[in-house]
Amino acid sequence: MTDPDAPPLWTGTAPPPRRVDPGLYVVSTPIGNLRDITLRALDVLAAADLVLAEDTRVSARLLTAYGLRARLERCDDHAAERAIPEVLERLEAGQVVALVSDAGTPLVSDPGYPVVRAAVAAGLPVFPIPGASSLLAALTGAGLPSDRVLFAGFLPAKSGARRTALEGLKAPGQTVVLFESGPRLAASLADMAEVLGERDAVVARELTKLYETWVRGPLDQLAGDPRCQSPKGEMVIVIGPAAEAPADAATLDQALTAELADRSVSEAAARVAESLGLPRKQVYRRALELSGR
Repeated sequence: MTDPDAPPLWTGTAPPPRRVDPGLYVVSTPIGNLRDITLRALDVLAAADLVLAEDTRVSARLLTAYGLRARLERCDDHAAERAIPEVLERLEAGQVVALVSDAGTPLVSDPGYPVVRAAVAAGLPVFPIPGASSLLAALTGAGLPSDRVLFAGFLPAKSGARRTALEGLKAPGQTVVLFESGPRLAASLADMAEVLGERDAVVARELTKLYETWVRGPLDQLAGDPRCQSPKGEMVIVIGPAAEAPADAATLDQALTAELADRSVSEAAARVAESLGLPRKQVYRRALELSGR
């Protein structure tokens, strides 16, 4: 017997709209191109009893573009705490409340966290509605490793504090994603080059918009690139991982000695070669020497 509440199976056609259950919906909105709204986001916004918006004027334009009408209330950094009592009351009454930012996914360097935290603490349902995100758009279009990523948001405005923050981002093997404003971009890139060293990076601007721009190159070159000198708007900076120095002979011997205590030569060599990123034949030869064979 088919469960009537189960999600529809993929049939090759778009499923029909489903009833929007009561709860707080964290709704992603376009970051520039209005066609990047999702069908599910439109369903939620159409059903919402209240839409909490970072800027009601910006959200009003979005709703108008899709012929939607909803009660809008401001929920920026200053108003989020004040909005909590009304939101909880509405959720407890079984209403639908949507939370949106001016562009992209709420809470990602945008307001709204206190509201979501309060709803979760009260045991009330919270539903994320995924969609556009400048963070993910820049990461997937940068052409840099994306299997291990650290998102660090906005860096401090002053150089000294910014360099201190960058020191905490030097862990090897990870791509770093940052946000930055146009007027601070060149100075921030110069600090990144000095603290993080030689790394490939990408500055993405106006993502999904008419003048979408990608500037690629080493950090020190980007710092001097004319296109990175006080451009308008906010940028996403994607910094590739630092090149890892090859393991020295002492490190290789230490790793092999530890592995050879419990494993065969071939097994030990295979594990160490993979962990240190060294050629397997080279590691196997050294393993034979250490084992006395």
